[in-house]
Amino acid sequence: MNVSLTPELEQFVHEKVKSGRYLSASEVVREALRLLEERDRLYQVRLVELQQHLAIGVEQAERGEPIDD
Repeated sequence: MNVSLTPELEQFVHEKVKSGRYLSASEVVREALRLLEERDRLYQVRLVELQQHLAIGVEQAERGEPIDD
């Protein structure tokens, strides 16, 4: 796979490698993708939670019950 980066992102990757925390640009990209994957997973979990709370609130409102905070 070949990936094109903006000059700013390319500089960012080079700085991370230069810092010594990563041995290569590939390591930086893998870590970035891992973090993106984790963020997306957490977003999905939160979305499901919010949808469940919304459904409960709608049901309570339809029954004329007060909605909990």
